[in-house]
Amino acid sequence: MSRARRTMNDFVIRRCLALIPTLFFASLIIFCAIRLIPGDVIDLMLAQNDVASSADRDSLRAALGMDRPVIEQYFSWAGHALTGDLGQSLWQNEPVADLIAQRLPVTLELGALAILVSITVGVSIGVYSAVRQDTAGDYIARSFSLLMLSVPGFWLATLVMVFPSVWWRWSPALEFTPLFVDPVRNLTHILVPAVLLGLSLSGITMRMTRTMMLDVLRQDYIRTARAKGLKESAVIFRHALRNSLIPVVTLVGLQAPLLIGGAVIFEQIFALPGMGALLLDAVFQRDYPVVTGVFLVVGVTVLFINLAVDLAYGYLDPRVRGQ
Repeated sequence: MSRARRTMNDFVIRRCLALIPTLFFASLIIFCAIRLIPGDVIDLMLAQNDVASSADRDSLRAALGMDRPVIEQYFSWAGHALTGDLGQSLWQNEPVADLIAQRLPVTLELGALAILVSITVGVSIGVYSAVRQDTAGDYIARSFSLLMLSVPGFWLATLVMVFPSVWWRWSPALEFTPLFVDPVRNLTHILVPAVLLGLSLSGITMRMTRTMMLDVLRQDYIRTARAKGLKESAVIFRHALRNSLIPVVTLVGLQAPLLIGGAVIFEQIFALPGMGALLLDAVFQRDYPVVTGVFLVVGVTVLFINLAVDLAYGYLDPRVRGQ
């Protein structure tokens, strides 16, 4: 095995091991924090019975396993979670894992399409703006990036839902169709929110790409490449762009929590049956197993996105992996 490959393998192992304590503390905070929200699921359940007594409250609390200390409940839940058992919904009496499995593909599809739009629009316009510095195209691109930074995504989504229906009697489809059932109908429903969410995240990507490209284009090795007679496209895409993408890749990883938070709002606006609706209903109902399970899955997703970003960062810059 070559030294470079061995160094990359060590880098991957270190990053994977770092996920273990992060996941432990994240799950512990999530498990305890949801129980600090004012109100109690026992009160909500007994509110439907006007003659409920304190004995009923105690028996229900014991039946739900909530009469034990929180730390004891956590380790019991964590032990089952390691086997894939996230518990039962307190209201729907269904396994939390099944509820998440039904909703997660929708959120992942929305997030993946939004990231694709954000990177495509942000990087391409950022590169164009840097190459055409101080031209009319540059000013238009910079104005567009500022617009995307300034306009809240949920406000833009609300406008898209309201004004086209008033002016042109058109609105995005509200009946969701799974991707593998009918891909065309699925895209007609999810493409609009994905584009809007991606555009709302693309502004910072544009500015970061432009800034880094301008910095790289002033480096000596770029002037040397041009002096050797390389085509301008080769200089831009083969030499300048790769070195400019290192901070941009890091930025994409930092946007993952924002992307998931934005997906919750967009799912509500466009009636997408994703994790957002499941999470909000569970919070209102104080359905602790569902809230904890959703946050655990979201946390794991964010951690692995950041792991992928770290690995991509190490691939693009050998200094990061200790080579």
